[in-house]
Amino acid sequence: MPRKRTDMKRIKDVLRLKFEVALSLRDIAKCTRLGPSTVSEILSRFKQSGLSWPLPEGLDDKSLEAMLYHGKTTNKGKRLPDFIELHKELKRPQMTKLLAWEEYCQEEPETAYRYTQFCEHYQRWLKKQKRSMRQLHKAGDKLFLDFCGPTIPIVNPDTGECRSAQIFVATLGATNYTYVEACESQKQESWLMAHVRAFDFFGGVPKLLIPDNLKAAVTRTDKHQPVLQENYARLARHYSTAIMPARPYKPKDKAKVENAVLIVERWILLRLRHKVFYTLAALNQEIRVLLDDLNNRPQRLHPGSRRELFEAIDKPALNPLPSSRYEYIDTRQAKVGPDYHVLYLKHAYSVPHQLVGERLTLEATANVVRIYHYGKQVSQHPRSHKEGGFTTLKEHMPEAHLKARWSPSRLLSWGENIGPGARKVVEQQLNSRPHPEQAIKTCLATLSLGKQYGDAQLEAACQKALLLERPHRPVILNLLKHTQGGKPPETEDIPVHHPNLRGQDYYQ
Repeated sequence: MPRKRTDMKRIKDVLRLKFEVALSLRDIAKCTRLGPSTVSEILSRFKQSGLSWPLPEGLDDKSLEAMLYHGKTTNKGKRLPDFIELHKELKRPQMTKLLAWEEYCQEEPETAYRYTQFCEHYQRWLKKQKRSMRQLHKAGDKLFLDFCGPTIPIVNPDTGECRSAQIFVATLGATNYTYVEACESQKQESWLMAHVRAFDFFGGVPKLLIPDNLKAAVTRTDKHQPVLQENYARLARHYSTAIMPARPYKPKDKAKVENAVLIVERWILLRLRHKVFYTLAALNQEIRVLLDDLNNRPQRLHPGSRRELFEAIDKPALNPLPSSRYEYIDTRQAKVGPDYHVLYLKHAYSVPHQLVGERLTLEATANVVRIYHYGKQVSQHPRSHKEGGFTTLKEHMPEAHLKARWSPSRLLSWGENIGPGARKVVEQQLNSRPHPEQAIKTCLATLSLGKQYGDAQLEAACQKALLLERPHRPVILNLLKHTQGGKPPETEDIPVHHPNLRGQDYYQ
């Protein structure tokens, strides 16, 4: 280890005690707490420098050090590389410091530094180029948000399957008051609803949100004008706040949450590493206990705990919560098919038939599906979770379709003309769907089988299907094709009289 150089304040004390007080070397060493050899070296260097006491006016400590230790700080005859050009070259994908040093040596080998000193001088220059402005955070102004890197496994008690819970962290800039929550994933719905619960936890809304550039927040990253996800912008409008994503690859823009994530990983996640969780709710309940402990713990650099500072500084400055809670809206683009329906999660919803072929915007909440065309609402339906179904309004149908429409009563009448079995099959098919109109196509296909096999055989097949408790078109068609159930019911047997036939009297 190189010996640490004596600071300039002590060097000036040595010179003052020597030339003004006229003390001996040993007395100077005792007064300045330096070794006698060090005092002797300082006085010797001062003599060689050509300076006189008192020191000239305007001579600063850096200039004095350079005059006393010029032999230690400079290497005569050596030239420094062009650091600006070197820095540009090292940005090339395949460029290395070793190759740059070899090229540097080829210019003037006799004045070039060796590789170690070359790298050392470059690193010193590079550190001086970095600047970090200290950020001043106002009360209630900024909320920093991010996900932790580590996750926590949640085990399905029935199958043993594990899924990873993502840890959401939000911290206020002025007081470091922190909110932590375990989420299903980092997808948009989990991201947005975690914001909502964080606002409820703080009891107010900050003026500015500073998230990372994850996909749930930003559709296109940009240093100056990032493009926000529409749902994220809608949440900001609902809570009357603004969003300013951190610049890509600039962690200092969100240093607060980076530090909060580190604290959460140490004081919360590590404490949970030996526990097994079977539900997300159980995990969040345990996190809330540890979070309260974290926010109530005294801080080292600030007086009081995070909670005490929050109650005194941040909470009064937060904007109030809106009267209604934000509701997540899934926004998608959909094209209208020839049947004037749009598909959302495998369920079809009708729109005015004039919009066939148009691209519409679909917004779905937990209860309602709204459809827009150039910002104007053209349709609204109750949300249905039935896959393969469809929801149709009569006013969306064209005039020709309304006239050619088969009503349930018309289908029942057709089935009754074939027979009671056919009518019963139609009735059961109509009742098996949430809406009778959803079974019209199936009923038409079933009754049309009479044109190919005849009404009598169709009636017999319907009766057999009812006995099997399977009044479905595939079953009826199979009976018509392959079984005796397709034949008309036989009439009552009539005794046959013939001389070759023996009657019952023969056996008595």
